[in-house]
Amino acid sequence: MAWWDAILRVILGSIFIWLGVEKGGAWVIGEIFGFILMFTAILNFCPLYKIAGVSTSEENPQEQQTA
Repeated sequence: MAWWDAILRVILGSIFIWLGVEKGGAWVIGEIFGFILMFTAILNFCPLYKIAGVSTSEENPQEQQTA
C-alpha cells in the first residue's frame, strides 16, 4: 500500500468515525467502515486489494529507471 493510500484511508476513516459518533443512526455503518479503513491503514494491508490483484505500492522504482 502506498503512503498516499494510507493517508487517504486515515483521513476518510476519521471522517466516517466522527460522523458515526456525532450523527448516530445510519452513520453507525459509516463508523464501522471508518474503523475498517483505519485498521487497514495501520496494518498497511488491504484484503480486498489482494483479492482483486490491485497494488498501489511501487514495486522497485530503481528497476524501472534502468529498464
